[in-house]
Amino acid sequence: MATPARNPDLHGNVPDKSDVALLLIDVLNDLEFDSGARLLKPALRMARQLSKLARRARKLGIPVIYVNDNFGKWRSDFRQQLAHCLRDDVRGKPVVEMLQPEPHDYFVLKPKNSGFYNTTLELLLEYLQVKRVIVAGIATNNCVLFTANDAYMRDLEVIVPRDCVAAADPAEHRHALTQMRKVLKARTGSQSALDLAALAGRRKRKRR
Repeated sequence: MATPARNPDLHGNVPDKSDVALLLIDVLNDLEFDSGARLLKPALRMARQLSKLARRARKLGIPVIYVNDNFGKWRSDFRQQLAHCLRDDVRGKPVVEMLQPEPHDYFVLKPKNSGFYNTTLELLLEYLQVKRVIVAGIATNNCVLFTANDAYMRDLEVIVPRDCVAAADPAEHRHALTQMRKVLKARTGSQSALDLAALAGRRKRKRR
């Protein structure tokens, strides 16, 4: 596929090229569904670590891309969902408060489980010339897994920090991480162990 035409004004202060991108899957989430109560505690743990990772990424100029479900509402948008989670008395409010987007972050709305299915994500990653993706968010055994799988199918290197993903069922969380590590060759260490500067091509990467 040809590289999209480049517009020097498209991204403002965000770099037009990055070897790595951070994908935040379904973190703008009210958790108002059947398994939401069980998901809240692991999601809070995840959010504390993911907020640290996102801050580190932004400081290095690594694109942070929010890939969020449309919750079956084809007229919904990210700002509306964010306002709902922050303003209304919803279960997921403390998670969203820790993971609020910043002005130069990107947004992709997805209709199904994978962040790649019928979305602009692939085009955006091609534009940025991304070689590897850090996939984080909710839920490990569902939308994170589907997105990581589709990234792998597109020959992207996949990284899934185990402390930056969450699921309602601990056993399914662990199983999904194992599957991604074995089948997708994903790195599943902690976020603190990630050398973001090396992943972004800023310095030589250490051998695994």
